[in-house]
Amino acid sequence: QNLVCCVRTVKTTTFFEEHLTEDNQEYMRKTMAEEYRRQTAEKLNPLKDEPWERHEWTEGSRRVGLVAVKLGMAPVWTKTGERHVVTMLQVQDCHVLKCLSKEEHDGRTAALVVGGKNVSPFQRSEQSMDMFRTAGVPPKQKVSVFGVSDNALIKPGTPLYAAHFRPGQYVDITAKSIGKGFQGVMKRWGFKGQPATHGQTKTHRRPGASGPGGDPAKVFKGKKMPGQMGNVYVTAYGLKVWRVNTKHNVLYVNGSVPGHRNCVLKVKTHTHKHTFPRVEGVSVKSKVNPGALASPGRDG
Repeated sequence: QNLVCCVRTVKTTTFFEEHLTEDNQEYMRKTMAEEYRRQTAEKLNPLKDEPWERHEWTEGSRRVGLVAVKLGMAPVWTKTGERHVVTMLQVQDCHVLKCLSKEEHDGRTAALVVGGKNVSPFQRSEQSMDMFRTAGVPPKQKVSVFGVSDNALIKPGTPLYAAHFRPGQYVDITAKSIGKGFQGVMKRWGFKGQPATHGQTKTHRRPGASGPGGDPAKVFKGKKMPGQMGNVYVTAYGLKVWRVNTKHNVLYVNGSVPGHRNCVLKVKTHTHKHTFPRVEGVSVKSKVNPGALASPGRDG
């Protein structure tokens, strides 16, 4: 008896070059590259008129952040010979896309919508393309919202660079962590596990008893158990900026940051004071030049 199997392939997406010839594909790619170069490389500031007035920095002001790409890790050395491991973050085609008032945002503070890393317009919906066309910039891979104070508003279309931050500042970085799938308690939570011998059978990497006893007769919420590990948004607080490369728009941030290489992440000024290490009762933040912490970049 012969069995006949039929495999049905369903295509849910349509690429822009699916019904084009090779010459037309090459022409469209060349046209998009020239358009991107005109909007970003040759014309770094796509503003149609003069930017908004710059205001003085005051205590408690909240500045806008950046959208950067994680390049990897590397060592750096100070003048005293100390070695530090840093993560390199490159600011690629970062622009302010939209300005949100207090009523449009959350009713408490104004906000700025920032996008980074250009992508093909065929990878974005027609509804989201209106925001990019209004700002006069190419479509962005990642769009983030930063709450800012009234004296730190920036006009849409203004480019942002790595010079937005200064060496000695502390930043908070938010990105989606590397997904590791469904993992057990030893890998996910660092459990010790059960003994290898002494009567243990097939329970070497098991969590053990999960209930607190017969009185509650239940497992409390939040119990550390096997489950999905990674692939969630994580924020690393209080990372020091060791170096800023203005030529290639690269930030050298202390330690490791969430996410894999080439991931797009969110960088903003650190605000939580409790995360700074203290030496002899004096916060490290107070030792940094206040002018470096307060001075705005070229974007205001």
